[in-house]
Amino acid sequence: MKEDILSKGPVAFLAEELGLHISERLLAYQSWWEAEGLPISMTIDRAGTPHLRQFSHTGERIDQILYPSSYAYLLDAGYSAGILYEVAEKHNWQLSFMLGFITSYYDPGLYCPYTVTFSSWAAIYKYYHGPRREEFLNTLSRKEPPFGQGGTWMTEIHGGSDLGSNVQTIARSAGEIWLLTGDKYFASNVGADLAVVAARIEGAPASVKGLSLFIVPQDRSRGGGRNYLIRRLKDKIGTRSVPTGEVELRDSEGYLVGEARQGIYYIMEVLNFSRVANSIGVVAHGVHALAQAYRFAQQRRVFGRFLVEQPLFRHELHQHYMQLKWAGALAWLTEQWLEAVWLEKPPYSERYLTFRLLTHLAKFWTAKVALHAAQWNLEVWAGLGTLAEFPPERLVRELIVTDIWEGTRHRHLLDAWEVLKRYNLLPHLQKLWDISAIDKTLFAEIEQALAHPEEEMIQSIEPLLTRLARAIGQITAKERAYKVLP
Repeated sequence: MKEDILSKGPVAFLAEELGLHISERLLAYQSWWEAEGLPISMTIDRAGTPHLRQFSHTGERIDQILYPSSYAYLLDAGYSAGILYEVAEKHNWQLSFMLGFITSYYDPGLYCPYTVTFSSWAAIYKYYHGPRREEFLNTLSRKEPPFGQGGTWMTEIHGGSDLGSNVQTIARSAGEIWLLTGDKYFASNVGADLAVVAARIEGAPASVKGLSLFIVPQDRSRGGGRNYLIRRLKDKIGTRSVPTGEVELRDSEGYLVGEARQGIYYIMEVLNFSRVANSIGVVAHGVHALAQAYRFAQQRRVFGRFLVEQPLFRHELHQHYMQLKWAGALAWLTEQWLEAVWLEKPPYSERYLTFRLLTHLAKFWTAKVALHAAQWNLEVWAGLGTLAEFPPERLVRELIVTDIWEGTRHRHLLDAWEVLKRYNLLPHLQKLWDISAIDKTLFAEIEQALAHPEEEMIQSIEPLLTRLARAIGQITAKERAYKVLP
């Protein structure tokens, strides 16, 4: 059965392994990718980093990103399919994330612009009630081109994990607007029409409590030209279909989102949107890696037999496939919790804190499982897999990047452990999931570890949380119970 599913593409995996309802729109979107999207994506990846045109021929600062002409066609396909407006107008979250799954199966980098646009829209919808609310929301949820795009710009040169220490961008009041000055080092989807940006209001504490969130449009109000400048674009090893760059904010106009003192909560909510999307996307790309391995093994003859006929290959294919099935179930469970709790505001309920824990588990574990699948695919192809002219090396490059997107593995491990311990979530998890048939001693071992200082248990955190993520994924895959319990 798994071989048949791998031969059919991402839609079959969604339907037959995750039990999700498939519409004709999804099948049409997959067909478009097979016929048109993937060749364009491959061209963009091989072309490398896009070019930045900073000035017009008249000397005006325009900071225009130059991609192959077909890039806009590639990008518009997802927006046209409804990856944004299905949520913004119809609240059809599942269809939006399934379109993201298909996108990321072929090109996880392209899923980034959709994701950061989605998370920017969510932050504005939930917390911004200023005079430009409808304008901003409409910009990011257009049904037809030109489509508006969002960005989430938090990280500065010293890193993104410790935002409380590393965000140096300052915001000062200028009446109805704020003026932001600082530098963002990893700005995904640079060139966005609207970006949500982390900054610190003048005089605010030099900690996470001093962070605020702002909306920064591409252009200044009243025809004042570019509102932010692009210093340069990054030449990344993968995810080249999303432009990542360094942004200079120089008295850039910003609009405060929600309450100034609540900024860290808004920032974490934005990141959690992206983490859920990342979890779904990496599973899709991991499934693509297994499909590539299976196709190659059908044609590769080794020691008198096709590779696909050999027991070790089939055993390892099954192992990777089951891991991705469980990872996919965990990712989709986390998406359902997001849909159920996303309108909650701080202070958060136990349900929201459970979602936060699931997000950390899903982000680190799905990325790990998918990258292992891509590395195994490269091994199946052997020397051919290391050549840029064949698919395996790109699959690995893409998943190396997505592995550290929106927080590295160790960050999620420590954050998940902190949530478990600080909010005493273990009894709640035991009520939600009976994992004794899968791992009899896990909850007891976690309870024992939580009773000790973190420093004493540091070597146990990853094995225990990996087992927890896998167990919840296995139960969910078996029962296909994605909905949130009361």
